Amino acid sequence: IAELGFTVNTLLDMKDEELDEMMNSLSQIFRWDLLVGERYGIKAAVRAERRRLDDEDSRRRQILSGDTTDAVDALSQEGLSEEPVQQEKEAAGSGGGGTWEAVVAGDRKKHQQQRRRKASRKVVHMDRDDEDDDDENGGSGYERQREHPFIVTEPGEVARGKKNGLDYLFHLYEQCREFLIQVQNIAKERGEKCPTKVTNQVFRFAKKAGASYINKPKMRHYVHCYALHCLDEEASNALRRAFKERGENVGAWRQACYRPLVAIAARQGWDIDAIFNAHPRLAIWYVPTKLRQLCHAERNGATASSSVSGGGDHMPF
Repeated sequence: IAELGFTVNTLLDMKDEELDEMMNSLSQIFRWDLLVGERYGIKAAVRAERRRLDDEDSRRRQILSGDTTDAVDALSQEGLSEEPVQQEKEAAGSGGGGTWEAVVAGDRKKHQQQRRRKASRKVVHMDRDDEDDDDENGGSGYERQREHPFIVTEPGEVARGKKNGLDYLFHLYEQCREFLIQVQNIAKERGEKCPTKVTNQVFRFAKKAGASYINKPKMRHYVHCYALHCLDEEASNALRRAFKERGENVGAWRQACYRPLVAIAARQGWDIDAIFNAHPRLAIWYVPTKLRQLCHAERNGATASSSVSGGGDHMPF
């Protein structure tokens, strides 16, 4: 939600219909399956925050309607700094009793700024291609134990120090597949709907099982790299060796994994979804939006160039 540009204040001002539209856009853009409970949870969180702010406002109004001395003490306990309270005392002593609204407005502004700072710290930009881009929690709102960053390693190479190699990265996808199988077995036993792809339900199950190092932003971020490893392991290994020799970081390697996949799609009719679904290890993963966009752009470019080159072979009647 934060990656789409929404802030806490924006969500609080939105109607239920607008929240539904926002969640539908979230599902379409990021191809996330939001469960019914998650949709209601987002709305419930917005309503709870509205009630909390309304309670704070009503409490302040009650304070302002009481005795001045008690109001100063209560406001100071509410978190006001000493400076505005001291200014109010001075104003009251000099006969200027019209500054209470300014004090309360300043307090409200202070709380809003604190909420903005907290919200901004939770925002994660997954398009940042550096060595630490896999460590974040995707703006999920909770502190996750940070994992060592990835570095480009050759096949079979063990990363040294506080680093993780690419063999370990690909192993995480195999672990996700195992967790999916466990979730499917549990769903069958309970007679519930059985997921066919790695969804939020699988990531939650992995976290409860103690695998907090498996999180959705990271696995979605590198899924196309894993796809290249599955579809053409020889090309994937060659790319890893080349980037290791040049000393490139993992972000550059990640970007370079797109082009071989687009070439594979070109040889198979540009149907990248069919390519994923036909592979037993890739069928459980959603096709990354950027990969689909690149294939679409390349296909349009190839079609346009072929039509231009073939346009001079025939004369119009």
